[in-house]
Amino acid sequence: MIIGGGVVGLSLAFELAGRGKSVQLLDQAAVGRAASWAGAGILPPSPTHGAVDPLDQLRGMSHQLHARWADELRALTGIDTGYVRCGGLYIARSAAEAATLTAQQALWTEHGIEAERWSVEEAIAREPNLRELLNPVSNNPVSNNPVSNNPVSNNQDDRTPAKNAPAVKAIWYMPDECQLRNPRHLKALTAGCKIRGVQIIEQAQVNHLEATNGAVRVAVGDQVFTSQQACICSGAWTRLLMDAMQVPTGILPIRGQMLLYRAEKPLLQRVVNEGHRYLVARDDGRLLAGSCEEEVGFDCSTTEPMLQQLRGWAEGILPQLKSTPLENSWAGLRPGSFDGMPYIGPVPGRPQVFVASGHYRAGLHLSCATAVVVADLMQGKQPAIDLSPFRLGRG
Repeated sequence: MIIGGGVVGLSLAFELAGRGKSVQLLDQAAVGRAASWAGAGILPPSPTHGAVDPLDQLRGMSHQLHARWADELRALTGIDTGYVRCGGLYIARSAAEAATLTAQQALWTEHGIEAERWSVEEAIAREPNLRELLNPVSNNPVSNNPVSNNPVSNNQDDRTPAKNAPAVKAIWYMPDECQLRNPRHLKALTAGCKIRGVQIIEQAQVNHLEATNGAVRVAVGDQVFTSQQACICSGAWTRLLMDAMQVPTGILPIRGQMLLYRAEKPLLQRVVNEGHRYLVARDDGRLLAGSCEEEVGFDCSTTEPMLQQLRGWAEGILPQLKSTPLENSWAGLRPGSFDGMPYIGPVPGRPQVFVASGHYRAGLHLSCATAVVVADLMQGKQPAIDLSPFRLGRG
């Protein structure tokens, strides 16, 4: 039994069913929604060799698996997840940010991650729409024309015009950064699970879970579901179920807000990253701008001040967005953890119950490898990665 129908729960169900297991998946709402659906689908470059840290190993394994799973899901379901090795730019507009990126170079080299430092001229040649950001002297005056059909106000005072942005101090290009389209990926996983025989039960809010005498019993309203094993993959909501079981975790919900622009054609070829913010262009002209980190409990609503802040940043990076319609905005809850590490492994005192949660911003990226190592655990096999740093009760 899998509790939680986000990307980690669906991936685990898909993997276990592919190994011939009988799988039942419960979700409190509809599978493939919430935080898993709301992200931008960035798959950052990850170690190909030399990684000693288990989290780096998990990243490296999952990064390799994503390409394979995209092909497998398309062959099985006919759904193209939008997986593409597009590359990513990492920009720094302060000396400190530039130094941080430069310091990462030794680690990238050690882990086999390809990285190139680009000049301003090289970046403009390859991403011409970044010209105003990279060469602010040549900027045109900021347009005050309103954007039609926008769900967010057009108050120019809330934005940071590109002409006021500091000069970019450093630009690094990472060719192995990939992206996929979250809704399509989750749709493909859901379809793949059904094809493999997974029983999906939606609108199933788990009220109680107990594990005794080699069985796991889960109460959903007046119904009781029984299985030999269970894995809790409920993202930020995992904390509530674990608290009810009196098993402490450091999981907490962190809200992220997003904007979706709709251009006539792609404005960028690569993902653009600055700190924790990013622009991700899709091949149909849509462009995602995010994100933020807010401790607001289980509140999935958007807020006008934060959307304006994101909009100011996005349009400072890419001034063409000032005249690009905003199609949508939304928020999702990420499952953060007190030490930045996910929780992966058995629940203490309940060997037939497992947890796979707390991946924070990396749930999509780590989902494939998490599914593989947890499936190994549930089958009594030794995973390829040491999972002890991810154990529950670690502090």
